[in-house]
Amino acid sequence: MSRGLLLAISIGALLLAACSTSSEVVPQAEEAVAQPSSQSVTKAAPSSSEQKSVQDNSAGATRAESLSPTALPDIVSPPDRVERPVGGRLIRLFSDPPTLDPHITTDSTSAVIVNEVFGGLVTITPDIVISPDLAESWDISEDGKVFTFRLRQDAKFHDGSPVAAEDFRWSLERAADPLTESPVADLYLSDIIGVADKLNGKAETIKGLRVIDDHTLELTIDAPKSYFLAKLTYPTAFVVDRNNVEGNKNDWVFEPSGTGPFTLDRYDIGETIILGRNENYHLGPPFLDEVEFILSGGDPMLMYENDEIHLTGLGLADLDRVQDPANPLRTELATAPPGFTVSFLGMNLEQPPFDDIKFRQALNYAVNKEEIATTAMADLVVPAVGVIPPGFPAYNTDLSGYGYDPEKAKRLLSESRYGGDLDNLPRITLSIAGNFGASVGLDMEVMLRSWEETLGVNVEIQQTEWATFLQDVHRRRYQMFALAWSADYPDPQDFLDIMFHSESANNWGNYVNREVDSLLEKARTEPDQTARFQQYNLIEQLIVDDAPWISLWHSTERKVLIKPQVKDYFLLPMTIPKLRYVYFTDN
Repeated sequence: MSRGLLLAISIGALLLAACSTSSEVVPQAEEAVAQPSSQSVTKAAPSSSEQKSVQDNSAGATRAESLSPTALPDIVSPPDRVERPVGGRLIRLFSDPPTLDPHITTDSTSAVIVNEVFGGLVTITPDIVISPDLAESWDISEDGKVFTFRLRQDAKFHDGSPVAAEDFRWSLERAADPLTESPVADLYLSDIIGVADKLNGKAETIKGLRVIDDHTLELTIDAPKSYFLAKLTYPTAFVVDRNNVEGNKNDWVFEPSGTGPFTLDRYDIGETIILGRNENYHLGPPFLDEVEFILSGGDPMLMYENDEIHLTGLGLADLDRVQDPANPLRTELATAPPGFTVSFLGMNLEQPPFDDIKFRQALNYAVNKEEIATTAMADLVVPAVGVIPPGFPAYNTDLSGYGYDPEKAKRLLSESRYGGDLDNLPRITLSIAGNFGASVGLDMEVMLRSWEETLGVNVEIQQTEWATFLQDVHRRRYQMFALAWSADYPDPQDFLDIMFHSESANNWGNYVNREVDSLLEKARTEPDQTARFQQYNLIEQLIVDDAPWISLWHSTERKVLIKPQVKDYFLLPMTIPKLRYVYFTDN
């Protein structure tokens, strides 16, 4: 789940908005297209390619396209700040976020709200560009290891108090404090010298964190890394108001004093979240008065057609009807680009029978993903060969994966240590996010039946409420689990290093390959981008060969219904702050 946030495989429909994570399968309902069983744990953020450049408001933004010879999907670019009609309330379906504390956010359901209420030194624009947020500019030392940020003089918390460098120091110290119990601080902050020591209880403060003056902050990292700046767009690096946090330690997230374009005006668990316009937002106040997130559920298509919500994803059941030229809703259809996401079944390699590579490979070969994608998912997904999604930096079209080969699957099973006595095969439980008794997605039903009919392997389903499921995934309690990972920033390190390095907190399947570890560590600091991506191609192939996952799907374009009066609701491949751009017209 990081702004990589986790998509939890919620059997049935995967809501792919950048990094949507929810057990309810509704948080990203406006971008939902009947997708495979999977939910996401991660938040999306881009990465900087120019390590030694000086960046400011006019020339400082770093485009994700510069990271890779592989072009990102075309995205509508928002215009420069211009006058738009002000007012109105945008309404959409959503689900309760597991947390609103930025420092412990690991999923995209939480990140959708957190991104709008809080902020950090840098942010991401709808062009997938790293851009100044609370830092108006920054310098990077010649050796690529010292980042000096100059804060905006006009930045304020929602309560009107100014944001100073000391606030960032305290916030980063809080995120790295073992008492905060952040599941992702080590993933997104440990490049800063001293963060690992503080997380491990070996230091009281972060050595590489220094306040120079009220508006200048210095961060020193352990080695030059092209993706470090992008990591700071993840909520773990966001600033929080110390007085707000310490004044109400148990409930401060329900009345947060953030720095984002919206204030949290109301949160009734299971009912509603209402965000209000921050008139003093340093990058310009939003055009909307309010954004309402309905948490109590409902039929999205019915609510859309009754004008109860302004947007919704379009699922298989309604796709043909809405696309009919005679249907007036056809004019309200929009197309969202494929998300930078991969859904998968993870296996715990320390638990039998997944401790046998041939058993894992047999399961991979026994799944006919091409047929499932076409017959069960109406080609709304693309079968995944590996880990990195199409269009993403270092995507490898020559990657060798697991095609459907039932005979090879049977042979590998027989060669495994479990193939000779299936009657005594360890019980296999696939854990998924979802309410007990909820229907299982058709794609998952087909896979389970295929394993039983082809291999004689039975897999049971266990459903767990999303927030609990997310906690247990991070604690590595599951034998087998269904999830999706959505990009935090457009760099392959966000997929391969964060998910598969043996010491990564997000290596939920306990995968260990020392050669992969060594190559990942070398790729972190490789200065030549082309060479880095070639290294990641090799790394991904090694990982796929070891079969720690059953890679399932990447998203395709998604159909979304948006009311004609809603303008500049940008549909993007990643979860980023975007609601401040939205406005209403009379049409």
